[in-house]
Amino acid sequence: MKSTEAVAYYFNKAAAELGLSDNMKTLLLTPERSIKVEVSIPMDNGEIGNFVGYRVQHDSSRGPFKGGLRYHPQVDTDEVAALASLMTWKTAVVDVPYGGGKGGIQVDPKKLSRGELERLTRKFVQRIHDFIGPKIDIPAPDMGTDGQVMAWIANEYAKFHGFEPGVVTGKPVELHGIVGREEATGRGVATITREVVKRQGRTLDGMSVAIQGFGNVGSISARFLAGMGAKIVAISDVTGGVYAPDGLDLEELTKYSKSAGGVKGFSHAKYVTNEELLTLPVDILIPAALGDVITTEIARNMKARLIVEGANNPTFPEADEILNKNGVIVVPDILANAGGVIVSYFEWVQNLQNFRWTYEQVVREQDSKMSQAFDKVYEVAKSRNLSLRLAAFYVAIERVAKATELGGF
Repeated sequence: MKSTEAVAYYFNKAAAELGLSDNMKTLLLTPERSIKVEVSIPMDNGEIGNFVGYRVQHDSSRGPFKGGLRYHPQVDTDEVAALASLMTWKTAVVDVPYGGGKGGIQVDPKKLSRGELERLTRKFVQRIHDFIGPKIDIPAPDMGTDGQVMAWIANEYAKFHGFEPGVVTGKPVELHGIVGREEATGRGVATITREVVKRQGRTLDGMSVAIQGFGNVGSISARFLAGMGAKIVAISDVTGGVYAPDGLDLEELTKYSKSAGGVKGFSHAKYVTNEELLTLPVDILIPAALGDVITTEIARNMKARLIVEGANNPTFPEADEILNKNGVIVVPDILANAGGVIVSYFEWVQNLQNFRWTYEQVVREQDSKMSQAFDKVYEVAKSRNLSLRLAAFYVAIERVAKATELGGF
């Protein structure tokens, strides 16, 4: 099943609960604009490098398009369109005034020099600058991009439109970024995990957690969850995974990973593969790496009773059905990993107002936003007997449909 088909599957199930008309479903599923551009740059060796860039703008009924920009060899129209759609529902479910967008360039950034990466980024902006802006479409970091790339985008955009730092979020703090942005997604995953466990009348104290992915989201989720009392027993990255039933020393593992280039070989734990990590006997599983990792076979063998999706689209729809039938609680990506877009919203507001927020304000407001969003989704799930995923889509689609109707066709 393609990414767009998977998103449409969840959309259609929630839309049926809402009783949406066919016309409204078509409006909400169809992207407003899809952009595909050629990005050609001089390479360091004197050759010309040709790359393809994408930006899909899905829905703007609730505000400017908002979504990440990824540099990855597998970027294509289908993936970008699916992720743009997910951003529409993500921004709506946490109730920030955005629509959904997503973009990317089909390239392996690890194979580019810093100069090539900068030239690629600036040329991409030259191709799409008329279609982005603080009140049109606001990119952010994603896979293969970071604050430096956002700084280049803001700088290049200014050459055409003047000083507009709000054109992107996720910028370095020194260049009109916001404190707490880099940790926002991981912190949000931990916050949502705590809220789910709280509804079960429990605390995180001593609960075992396995995390697939030790990048920004996975490592920060691990740190915050450990601080809340959870026991992190397994972590993996591209090199493989490590498992210690009595708990991992995160500080030592982080040091080892930085020096060795990955967690594989960490002497204080047993080696496991990325797939094996997903079926370990743990209380909580957090997929925080790539999408499409929880297949039907893995779903049938899972031991965790709570899954919190730190990654985008990690669960196949067929696997999601199996997990639901088995009584496994799944917190969907559009809610679980929305901390990043919430703090991106704060950064955008900060840029528009030319007023800097404190770290304490950012943490307090993010925690409040995520808790409110979870309360609403949980209430709908209980009242309508839906999974948390369908409840999240229900809340999001209802808000977007209402905005579309009120705005007029």
